[in-house]
Amino acid sequence: MSPNRLALLNKTSRLRSLRAASTLAMLALVAASPASLAQTSCSDNLDCESGWVGISDAKRAEVFAFAEDYKGFIAEARTELSFVTEAIAFAQANGFEALTNDSRLRPGARLYEVNRDRTITLMVIGEEPIQNGFHVVGAHIDSPRLELKGRPLYEKSEFALFQTNYHGGIKFHQWTNLPLALMGRVDKKDGSTVQIEIGLDPADPIFMIPELSPHVDRSRNSKTLSEFIGPEDLDPVIAHIPDTEEGGDVSEQVLAFLAAEYGLSKADLVSAELSLVPAGAPRDMGFDRGLIAAYGQDDRLAAYATLRAIAAVDRPQTTTMAYLVDNEEVGNRNNTGAASSYFADLLSRLLYAELGSDYREPLFRQALRATKFISIDVNPGVNPMNPGAWELGNAPKLGYGVNLKLYGQGNTANSEFMAWTRALLDGNQVPWQTATYKVGSAGGGTIGGEFSSQNIEVIDFGVPLLSIHTPYAVSSKLDVFSLFEAARAFYAYRD
Repeated sequence: MSPNRLALLNKTSRLRSLRAASTLAMLALVAASPASLAQTSCSDNLDCESGWVGISDAKRAEVFAFAEDYKGFIAEARTELSFVTEAIAFAQANGFEALTNDSRLRPGARLYEVNRDRTITLMVIGEEPIQNGFHVVGAHIDSPRLELKGRPLYEKSEFALFQTNYHGGIKFHQWTNLPLALMGRVDKKDGSTVQIEIGLDPADPIFMIPELSPHVDRSRNSKTLSEFIGPEDLDPVIAHIPDTEEGGDVSEQVLAFLAAEYGLSKADLVSAELSLVPAGAPRDMGFDRGLIAAYGQDDRLAAYATLRAIAAVDRPQTTTMAYLVDNEEVGNRNNTGAASSYFADLLSRLLYAELGSDYREPLFRQALRATKFISIDVNPGVNPMNPGAWELGNAPKLGYGVNLKLYGQGNTANSEFMAWTRALLDGNQVPWQTATYKVGSAGGGTIGGEFSSQNIEVIDFGVPLLSIHTPYAVSSKLDVFSLFEAARAFYAYRD
């Protein structure tokens, strides 16, 4: 193992220990906090106001402390692979054990399972039989990014570059002149796996897609934005010193580095999942520090809030589950996305573990029918630079709490589940608002439809962001905490 890699592992271990201690202390603070500290931002006649109005000093301190832990977590968890790694450490620090064939499904048991390193499920077994259904909060852990092609390395104008593809919806020009980090894994033919992380530590080099300076691009001024930068233009510079001793080119120096540092050959990159993500750390934004600017808040914001919420569950009435999946940004595909049968397979295995030889398919279908599922995903909030992108009467605003998504056109939760959710949020004094896209000119997807099609009761909600799907999105600290409170209330619900 190289000294750089050993230092990275030691650093990661220290960060996880610190975050675990901070998280446990924060959960104790939250559990001890009286419900009266919470504020609701909407009355029954929908006279909404910012959740920051009238907030107590104690509640404000909770919100800001939670935000610090959140920033620390997503600073490391920048891909689905690294999120699962961090989530395993979080789960183990909070008393969750890996699900096995021998796991006892006793009330209060805290279990987790990982699907192919890219999806993680945490669960706390409830007092009622599993066949009575589950309370599930689902979110996705992938974010828009660049990823390397199977044969990425090439040379141009005496620079070495990587050929890239993109994952999820992005505006291409926003990824130029931006410090990028390289993260992911390479799987070799001998069965070994090499983990790579370059660019997050301030001492690391970064990578960048250089744009033209204004001195030499005047001929492009008449072009549209889509013509300015295209998807095949998103190739970062990765080196520029040639092999001066052997008379080789720059790309040969890159291959020599990969061989010496990681034991990789050129062909090994074919079986790699390497992503280029913004290297900047999460930061507070504004004089009042009420906002968080960070990469990957879609949707690791929701996933983190869900992790924290299920960790606060002790002995629920209904078995609770945090289901955190991959590939939502590209349509819920593959065997780690929400469209996979993995979720149904997991539920059926749990039911079989409870019933044994009494297991029957109708009982599994009954459990699905009785399940309540909250699909959490962030969405664009009202942007002061262009508020006209929304129909403002139905637009979500930062600082107003979680937003219930009312899509219309057959894509909204039924009215009875919507009313149930309103009662849950109001009963726990969680600030909420509504969100409906401007008809015919905007839209987006979540994982919710994949579970509604399984006859599960599903509702979509989330929190608003500014600059969603960009390298540096913006959230309100109050909204992040409100989402945690909403998920915690859902898990703790008792008839």
